[in-house]
Amino acid sequence: MPLTVAPIDCDLKIVKIVAEDKLKKHLENLGITPGAVIRMLSASGGSVICMIKDCKLAIDSNLSSHIFVKAARADALL
Repeated sequence: MPLTVAPIDCDLKIVKIVAEDKLKKHLENLGITPGAVIRMLSASGGSVICMIKDCKLAIDSNLSSHIFVKAARADALL
């Protein structure tokens, strides 16, 4: 699921980033890479605030729609 529709306050694993190489490199420098665990703190209009590696990041709606995640644990979305 895209990050824009991910549940709040759940640990999520980044599975795919659909973007150009330059943008992927920028996200990689921020710690947003496939396999990384991310926690959604809040969302509004597609823009999100999330926690990754003890750092809070604000990601706009355009960028967050290119980041795909899944539940980090099987029971996380129950």
